[in-house]
Amino acid sequence: MKKMIIVVTSLIMICLTGGLILYEKSDPIQLPHLSIQDSQNKPQQPQQLQPILVDENIGYSLQNDELQITFNQGEDWTKVPIEKDLLFMEDFVGSNQELVDHSYLISKERTIFLHMEQEGYVEDNRVVVTYSEDQGNTWENSVVAESQPFIGFQKIDFLSDQFGYIIFTGERVMSEEASYIYITNDGGANWELTNHPDTTNLVYHGGFIDEMTGFLSVGYRIPDQPDLHVTQDGGNTWYKAQINVPAEYSEIFLIAEMPYQESDHLTVLVNQGPEGDYQGGRVKGKFISKDQGMTWEFAGEVEPDE
Repeated sequence: MKKMIIVVTSLIMICLTGGLILYEKSDPIQLPHLSIQDSQNKPQQPQQLQPILVDENIGYSLQNDELQITFNQGEDWTKVPIEKDLLFMEDFVGSNQELVDHSYLISKERTIFLHMEQEGYVEDNRVVVTYSEDQGNTWENSVVAESQPFIGFQKIDFLSDQFGYIIFTGERVMSEEASYIYITNDGGANWELTNHPDTTNLVYHGGFIDEMTGFLSVGYRIPDQPDLHVTQDGGNTWYKAQINVPAEYSEIFLIAEMPYQESDHLTVLVNQGPEGDYQGGRVKGKFISKDQGMTWEFAGEVEPDE
C-alpha cells in the first residue's frame, strides 16, 4: 500500500512538472486591455465646420469657440484673430453661434469685423475693427473709438474701396441712448467721428447711400410717428426728414427703415413697429423722395417681399 501511494504521488509530480514546462514554453495569451485614463486622454476629433453662408461660396463659423471664414463653402477655413467673446456684448440677447447683424462684411475684396477690445476696466473698452484685404492671409487692426464700455445697435458698411462708415450706440438708459457715426476715407485704416442727429431716442436703423447722403431712424421702442433724420453733407449737419403719412395711416406706419435708391428717386419703407396688427402687421408703407431724403410722399402699401 505504501509503495502504491509513492507511485501515485510520483506520477502526480511528473504531470505537474511537465505541465509547468509546457506552459512556460507556450506563447502568452494576450487579453484586451482597456485603460480609462487612455480613453480620457485620447484626443477628440475636431467638429466638422458647417458654414453660415453670406454669399454663394463665402461664409463663416463660430463653432469650437472660434471665428473662422471660408471662401469655398467650407472646404478650407481661415481663423480670424478675434476672441469669440469680444464679438458679443454682455447684455447681448440671441444666439452666439451667429454674428450680430450688420457687424461685419465678408468678401474676396474686403473682410472686416466690428468688435470690442478689452483694456482693463470695462470703462476702458475700445471699439475696434479687424480687417483683411487678402482673404485672411494677413490682418490689420484699427481703433474706432476709445472708452466705450458697451455698444448696442451697430452697423458697418463700405460703399467703395475707400469710403465706409460705422454707426453704433451706447450709454443706454431706459429708452434713451447716445449715437456715434464714424467715417473712413482710406479703406478702414483711420476713422473720423462725425456729428449725429440731435436726438437720444433708441436707434432702429441707419446708414449712407453715398458719401454725402446718410440717414438715421430712431424711436424704436415707443414710436407714435416715423422719426427719420438725414444728412446731405457727409454727417456734418442733420435734419429731421418730413414723412407725410396719410391720415388713415397715421397710427399704422410708424418706423422708417433704411432708405435706398430706386430709379430717379429714393424709397423708404415704413413698418408698423413691434405691435402693429394692420393686415396682420406685415404690410408696410412705401414713401418716395425726390429731394435726397428731405421730404417723403406716400406711394402705397407693399408686402415685405416686394
